[in-house]
Amino acid sequence: MKNILVTGGLGYIGAHTVVELFNNGYKPIIIDNLSNTNIEVLNRLEQICEHSFSFYNEDVCNTDALTNILKTEAIHGIIHFAAFKAVGESVQAPIKYYKNNIGGMTSLLEAMQNQGINNLVFSSSCTVYGEPDHSPVNELAPIKRANSPYGRTKQMGEDILMDCQGLNTVALRYFNPIGAHASALIGELPIGVPNNLMPFITQTAAGIRPSLTVFGNDYNTKDGTCIRDYIHVVDLAKAHVKALQFIAQNPNNHFEVFNIGTGNGYTVLEIIKAFETVNQIQLPYQIGNRRAGDVEKVWADAQKAETQLGWKAELGLNEMVQSAWQWQLQLKA
Repeated sequence: MKNILVTGGLGYIGAHTVVELFNNGYKPIIIDNLSNTNIEVLNRLEQICEHSFSFYNEDVCNTDALTNILKTEAIHGIIHFAAFKAVGESVQAPIKYYKNNIGGMTSLLEAMQNQGINNLVFSSSCTVYGEPDHSPVNELAPIKRANSPYGRTKQMGEDILMDCQGLNTVALRYFNPIGAHASALIGELPIGVPNNLMPFITQTAAGIRPSLTVFGNDYNTKDGTCIRDYIHVVDLAKAHVKALQFIAQNPNNHFEVFNIGTGNGYTVLEIIKAFETVNQIQLPYQIGNRRAGDVEKVWADAQKAETQLGWKAELGLNEMVQSAWQWQLQLKA
């Protein structure tokens, strides 16, 4: 069993990836500073997998702590999730994002260099494309200035990795993960008011939030609301296993990028309608102003991931909205 360090491993995507790593014979070693998650997630992961995991409550910006962990655990490779991720918040607090997201990456790379570790899967984002000229967007599309500081930290992260010789890196450009594990034991649970659409939908449906705000209905789309490529988080988690396998099979690779999406674009109102239809719930929502940093429309061309990684999204929109609601119901229980 190869030891894989998962930074931000108790976060939304990180936790689901820990499950898929374990299911595929890897030994996940988790680091998380619990800034946007809860230690209870670790208990739930161990319940799902019927296995105990090594966990370190450390900040990824602490190079010395990371170096010690890499030395202690004999790490083979790293999946780097640990970063702040809210587009809107990054517009309001850019220094917070640059300090954590870029500082955390350089700290990790320094620790890797100290221990001679060069295998890395980087959690990137479709925000690196900025406002693309057309969709679906593929990996050869020009990298425009991102619409938010969050997106720019992902652009910079990729640039840093390309500059660092001796690494064997895969950057996965996620589109919009939603949904939850089939067990309903792990899912998306941000601390405080959600910044992402689906937890705001589920919390509104559960009565935790009085109403859902749709940020703008005057975009150049079919119903005026933003279009995104929503992908089930379990499908996304599986892509990380494929990325590790790609690295193992291509030891001379330096830096490779893959879009991880379904290839389908849905508007915000279409997501709301799908949630209402599948779960037979009426959602109170209102139209608000546009949100700073939002891209109008983007969805993926994920052919490269299918042909080179052997990965393709398997779960559809119905499974996404149903599993997200089952996760929310479990929280209420």
